[in-house]
Amino acid sequence: MAMNNTPFPPRILVVDDEEVSRFNLRGHLQRLEYDVVCAVDANEALYLLGGQRVDLVITDQVMPEIDGLQLMQCVHESQPSLPFIVLTAQGSVESAVAAMKSGAIDYLEKPINSVTFKAIIQRALEFGRLSDENRQLRERLHDQFSFQNIITQSPAMRTVLEVAKRITTSPKTIVNLTGESGVGKEVLARAIHYASGCLPDRFVAINCAAIPESLLESELFGHERGAFTGAEREREGKFSLARGGTVLLDEIGDMPILLQAKLLRVLEEHAFEKVGSNTAIPADFRVIAATHRNLAKLVQEGSFREDLFHRINVVSIEIPPLRDRKEDIPILVDFFLEQFRRHLGKSLPGISKIAMNQLMSYSWPGNIRELRNVLEYAAIMVCDELIRPEHLRFTAAGGQTGDAGNDAIEFGVSIPAHEFSLNAIIKHALEFSLQRCCGNKSNAAALLKINRKMFYR
Repeated sequence: MAMNNTPFPPRILVVDDEEVSRFNLRGHLQRLEYDVVCAVDANEALYLLGGQRVDLVITDQVMPEIDGLQLMQCVHESQPSLPFIVLTAQGSVESAVAAMKSGAIDYLEKPINSVTFKAIIQRALEFGRLSDENRQLRERLHDQFSFQNIITQSPAMRTVLEVAKRITTSPKTIVNLTGESGVGKEVLARAIHYASGCLPDRFVAINCAAIPESLLESELFGHERGAFTGAEREREGKFSLARGGTVLLDEIGDMPILLQAKLLRVLEEHAFEKVGSNTAIPADFRVIAATHRNLAKLVQEGSFREDLFHRINVVSIEIPPLRDRKEDIPILVDFFLEQFRRHLGKSLPGISKIAMNQLMSYSWPGNIRELRNVLEYAAIMVCDELIRPEHLRFTAAGGQTGDAGNDAIEFGVSIPAHEFSLNAIIKHALEFSLQRCCGNKSNAAALLKINRKMFYR
């Protein structure tokens, strides 16, 4: 595994059955201040690779029993990012091509040319470092966006996941994800992408509602230089960037009707053209559409093409809103709080029973996204204590901040006996309501079920 970013010099394994060749290579590499280990054959090389860090292997191509190319293929089964340089005595084009096809980064002719030697070694080590970083990135992305990361106890949501998993075996099938805002359509789309065997870094999400209509065509297809006023240079579109991967057309219900016809052509012909070009580019990517709108209704209203609706509706998956699968709320709370423990560096011991009841009885118009926001605010507000109702802030679509409707309100107050009075209780109630509503007097008055004038009085 390449680890050139460690404080130790890169370690290079030299594998050659000729003693003189091993000696000369060791000398070259040590003069360049590399850590060098040597093996007389492939078996000794495999033994050394199993017990220590190695950043690069330089192996002779022709060796008894197991040759250099067979050694490389064997090692790459467990360490695919470990770079190999192959030594060859023939110096022929055929031997070089055979080495490169088998996975070698480069090859060296015997005897070693000291002029090019240093550059070849540096290039191979850099390739190994980048390959290892890419592998780790792919693993993190897979862990973050895999189906295993979508937690649920809801039978309806489990059915959704089962259908989504079956789709992954057909990477060209168009998928239409529907559901309210915040239910996790993009999360599911990414899970489908990473489980489909697509190129992991080729997931391209396009919000059709956020891009101006005049720019959306260029954003999708790209454009040639001079295709329109302001097109001073050629530009790759999102479709080009997604080749070998997945395009998520988020909020496809808001796509302009004229552009819908061009999208339909792409889906039918599996090709597209840049704006200002007549050259067809293969559309070798999966398309996932997503919307919170009722596309069938939009078809009836004439704002969405019926032929496009049927084309993208090959496999339709509706993600249920959070209010219809409240059994998921406790496990989602645990999941998000664990995230905030890591990100905020807080202990966050948990959430009180009354606060959890409040979360369970709330209608969640913003779905999982709103739940996460509510918990993140609470996690920031608390200091090594349980999250209680006063730490929860629910924001409705109109921007009003308040409680969860008919939920229980935990109002505990301790007043010294000599100060106990109705006025003292009222004072604490006013302070509590202001704190709970983040200083908003109108909301505090509404929480106490009195008008603002009485609240001031």
